[in-house]
Parts: sequence; structure tokens; C-alpha cells
Amino acid sequence: MTLGAPDAPPAPVAECDLLPLSALQHFVYCERQAALIHVEQVWLENVWTVEGSHLHEKVISGEAESRRDVRVARDVPIRSRALGVTGRADVVEFHRLPDGDSAGAMIKGWPGCWRPHPVEYKRGRPKRHRADDVQLCAQAICFEEMLGVPVPDGSLFYGMTRHREAVVLHPDLRSMTEAAARRFREMFESRRTPPAVYERCKCEGCSLLEICRPRVPDRRVDRYLASILETSSRRSGP
Repeated sequence: MTLGAPDAPPAPVAECDLLPLSALQHFVYCERQAALIHVEQVWLENVWTVEGSHLHEKVISGEAESRRDVRVARDVPIRSRALGVTGRADVVEFHRLPDGDSAGAMIKGWPGCWRPHPVEYKRGRPKRHRADDVQLCAQAICFEEMLGVPVPDGSLFYGMTRHREAVVLHPDLRSMTEAAARRFREMFESRRTPPAVYERCKCEGCSLLEICRPRVPDRRVDRYLASILETSSRRSGP
């Protein structure tokens, strides 16, 4: 393998071309789901999506909190031109750093330096895949870009377990997040929806199952109907 100069970082995306940050979670979970929602503009509700919406509404409707060394903001608008995404963070805790530690943001009216700690709320329980982690990491990258301070960690709160999971934003997770943002943009700009692949653990809980139809052998409608007609014709005979 020939080693050359490292690839140049992608150019920042214009504000008008930013894509939804939440799409990264959809993309890592299922690329076809992300395309159906964000390219084809398809959306259906089921019990899980409704419960998730209610949880988020409850969270962001709460009042801002202020304690001595922690201040809590809700429904915070965020964006990253490096990732090319924009969205809103459910909850952000700002932790005051010890005196003398300047690795935080100076915020008008708040004494000292403060480090943001994003907290994303999910209705279910911790999962085997890393889609939730990527969404959280993207939020942290947004704060790093907007405030110019490091955000080393965040938290995921799961409604079913009522437990907060700490997430350390290691380099591998950051690389995964950057790759997801890049690949999702490529898919979005190509306007192509990937073919369906049935995975029971993912598909059976998806609100788009009936539209996606991952167990239909050929997802192109014209070919699918033609195959049905051909089979019917063989059975009926001459």
C-alpha cells in the first residue's frame, strides 16, 4: 500500500444545505429507513414513535434549571457545518469547571467556565447498535463547533429503564459519526433509496414496515406485479 498525503477535510457545508441531525440516527439504524423518511418524505406513526414523541415533548416542555455548578437548557438549536447537520438538543447540562480550568465556554452572565454535556432522551432501552450514540456524538460535535470547547462525553436517558447511560465520545465513535454524516449526504444527494434487507430485530418494530415491505422478493412494483401475473398465467394454463 502506498502512503500519500492525508485526505483533506471536507469543506464546511453552507447553512442553507444543512441536513437534519436526527437523520444520522435513522441512517445508522437502517439506511433504507433514512432514505424513505428524508429522501422520499414518507412517515407513519406506530405506538413506539408516538411514545417517543410524547417523551420528547415532556422533556423539552420543562423549565430551565439552575443549580450552583450545573445549569440545564432544553430544546437547544444546534448545527455543525463540518458535519453538515442541524437540529435541536433535548437537554444540555452546562457543568461549571473548577477555578483555573479554562477548557470551557465563557457564557455571558455566568461566572466561570462551563462545559456542555448533551443528554438525549429515548423511549426504549439501551440497544446493541450504535445509532443513538452517533446521534449524541453529533450533538456534541455541534457544541464543540459552536462554542469552541471540547465535549468529551454525553448521556443517553432511556424511558423504559428510567436510567441514564454515560457515553464517552472516543475517537472511534467520532469517526463513525463523521462517516455516517458523509455517507448520508451522499445518499441524500443521489436521491437513491437502498434496497430492503429484512432483519427481524429491526424491521418488526419499524413504523414503515408496511411501506418498506422488506420480505417481498423484488421491491420494484412493476416487476413484482409482472411476476404475480406470470405465475397466475402459468397456473391457469392455455
